[in-house]
Amino acid sequence: MKRSAWRYLWTSRDIRRMLLITLAILAIYRFMAHVPVPGVNREAIASIMGGGGAGSTFINLLDLLSGGTVSNFSVLAMGVYPYITAQIILQLLTPIIPAMQKRMEEDPREGQKWMEKWTIILAVPMAALQAIGQINIFTSLAGGTPILENYGWTGSDLLPTITVVLSMTAGTMFAIWLGELISEYGIRNQGLSLIIFAGIVAGIPTNIARLLSDQTYRWFFLVIILVMIALIVFAIVFVQQGRRNVPVMYPGRRVGNRMSMPVKGTLPLMVNMAGMIPMIFAQSLLTFPAILASFFVLSSVPAVSSFATTVQRMFGGTSDFYWIMYFVMVVAFTFFYTDILFAQQNYGENLKRVGAQIPGVSRGAPTQKYLTKVLRRITLPGALFLGFIAILPFLLSLILPFGENSRMLLVSSAGLLIVVGVVRDTFFNIEAELKLHGYDDALLIR
Repeated sequence: MKRSAWRYLWTSRDIRRMLLITLAILAIYRFMAHVPVPGVNREAIASIMGGGGAGSTFINLLDLLSGGTVSNFSVLAMGVYPYITAQIILQLLTPIIPAMQKRMEEDPREGQKWMEKWTIILAVPMAALQAIGQINIFTSLAGGTPILENYGWTGSDLLPTITVVLSMTAGTMFAIWLGELISEYGIRNQGLSLIIFAGIVAGIPTNIARLLSDQTYRWFFLVIILVMIALIVFAIVFVQQGRRNVPVMYPGRRVGNRMSMPVKGTLPLMVNMAGMIPMIFAQSLLTFPAILASFFVLSSVPAVSSFATTVQRMFGGTSDFYWIMYFVMVVAFTFFYTDILFAQQNYGENLKRVGAQIPGVSRGAPTQKYLTKVLRRITLPGALFLGFIAILPFLLSLILPFGENSRMLLVSSAGLLIVVGVVRDTFFNIEAELKLHGYDDALLIR
């Protein structure tokens, strides 16, 4: 009788240590998520999040993705997103700057180490800039009510302001460090993903409790949210598991003096190869103009102040334009990121190297071109699906007039996309570790 290798999940010493280290680091991260920055005005933040409208929806979406750190305005309020923004900048610069591209092509392993080092270095100023912008955006959404005491860049407010910015920057770098520890000593290559995952899951009980606090529509809200979660999870799994199997002929093997017949195989191409990354990319880039504009909102020049206010409103989540751009950028980034990943894998040369060939297609560059064409065609439904998931909060806010309680339904789509993706990747990662340690369920027969 075949028995599952997962029953050895806790009995294997190495895997048990890996899981315990991961859980311990995530517990430290959740503890730090409740440490607020000095002088935060919780009432002003609560009024923003419960005010309704696009701005409230945007802030609540950020709060879900950060696991409640935004509502607490803790030192981890920015999460690891400055690091992701730094990754975006360097990936966009690599094809433009020949020296960077040459470094990555000559020695991919050393190039990856160089890229990781400079991503961390660039994340420091990005975190400081985003901390200042986030404070300014919150102050603007609060109608000018300061969300931090003694915040300003002149006189006696200068030192407290620098302290707040440094603490938030340090919090982001601390979260990145915890993610690296998980990838090195815990579940491998899952550090940052699990940090984001832990934040989302930690906020679910609070949202459900708040949902059930409504005495009038309690059970109606509960049924709606359960149906929404079931439908969204089904759609996510269905799309994420979608494949297009391209037929490939592999050369036969020589057995003694004989040559076996060519072997028919398939090359599976994923409908959504990019996963959740395009949503994070799009969100990071869309908030960047709002962050820059926040520095000029209080300018003494009326034209500059008016223009900065308009930019902040458009890119700060308080206008319909934001959600339209969010959809467009998620779709565009899905194609962009998929092309980058697929080009790095270089299936055309790899298939040519082993003597394999797609029927009717020449080896090498023509194969790569053909596969890229097929991949872009099947990526379209995946990109549109991601775009729909991204703007589902805005669409539901137009359809379901639930007032303040609507936000607990709205954020479930983006959160569930990340949760399902991380759970799936973690499952495969742990299963690979079990097989690496000899616990292969195909071999465990009693």
